Amino acid sequence: MNNSIAGPRVAVVGAGLSGATCARRLTEAGLSVQVFDKSRGPGGRMATRRTPWVDAQGQSRQARFDHGAPGFEARTPVFLEAARHAVGAGWLAQGSPVTQPSEGLAPPAPGPFIGMPDMPQWCRGLLDGLPGHWGQAVDALSSEGGAWRLHAAGGVLADAFDHVVLAMPPLQAAALLAPHRPDWAARAEAVPMQPCWTLMGLTDSPAPAPAMAPAWTWAEPQQGPLGRVMRQDARPGRQGPADEAGWVLHARASWSRDHLEDPPDDVRDALQQALSAFLGEPLRWRLAVVHRWRYALPPAAVPGAAAHWWDPALGLGVCGDFLGGLGVEGAWVSGRALAEAVVEALVAGPRAASVPGAG
Repeated sequence: MNNSIAGPRVAVVGAGLSGATCARRLTEAGLSVQVFDKSRGPGGRMATRRTPWVDAQGQSRQARFDHGAPGFEARTPVFLEAARHAVGAGWLAQGSPVTQPSEGLAPPAPGPFIGMPDMPQWCRGLLDGLPGHWGQAVDALSSEGGAWRLHAAGGVLADAFDHVVLAMPPLQAAALLAPHRPDWAARAEAVPMQPCWTLMGLTDSPAPAPAMAPAWTWAEPQQGPLGRVMRQDARPGRQGPADEAGWVLHARASWSRDHLEDPPDDVRDALQQALSAFLGEPLRWRLAVVHRWRYALPPAAVPGAAAHWWDPALGLGVCGDFLGGLGVEGAWVSGRALAEAVVEALVAGPRAASVPGAG
């Protein structure tokens, strides 16, 4: 679509892939877009954490861990085209993760696409040149005279927007939606997001695999707390010293839920022990930190829902993987679908009558 609409101002709250995709398409259509996110930069759950530490020789170092979405596939032609464009732009690379067979079966790999030089780079590239407001946790929305205002910490963060897009986990979006679309808020609150405790760490390299066993970089243990085990140092562009192994461990959703409020040190110790048990050998840890994803993934897209919610009369929309489908592709699909709905509504006339997806 090449239609261009000059003038309308849009606030996009949330800078993960869904929000970044929506913001870029709206900008291409001629809207004036500003992006707000509570984090220090874009990416959302396409995340890479940088952790400073001091090694045994007293040298200051920085470790990087892809502790959110580890990678993804492209299942539809339109998303494959978008991913290939991102590869051409240098925002993504294609790898070949090798999974560890378990009882003769290989678990699903995280997919061939990975952010370069880190997971948020695709979002960063999409938002290049757009005004971004980082470290800004929007906690309320108000509308008066057709103008939206964003509130934070009891004050007005920004105002005079014609439209607002919420691209955030459904439970967080529900609080902002409640005064304006209580039906959407109730539906968002009903989405049971799965938590995920994640351990990021460095160890001495484990013992080499038996000569007849294939090397692996990705595993999904059948038992214990760990749902995913990833060798960070085996990923494209993430290599470290030869005597050092990098790990990202995702605990199972059920285990994370049972231990959601446990002290981080206890969680760290439990996941370290689980990795040693899975490998069948003790590990010497050089660095280990944990992160709690309270809203990691929805269990499935909302049954029967459109890929987005859009109320053109209010100028209010919602996108995210809980609507577009699970994973990175679902987030992109939802953000793109909402942007197209906004553009089509504005071409038809500002605050046009209801369009599909208005819920």
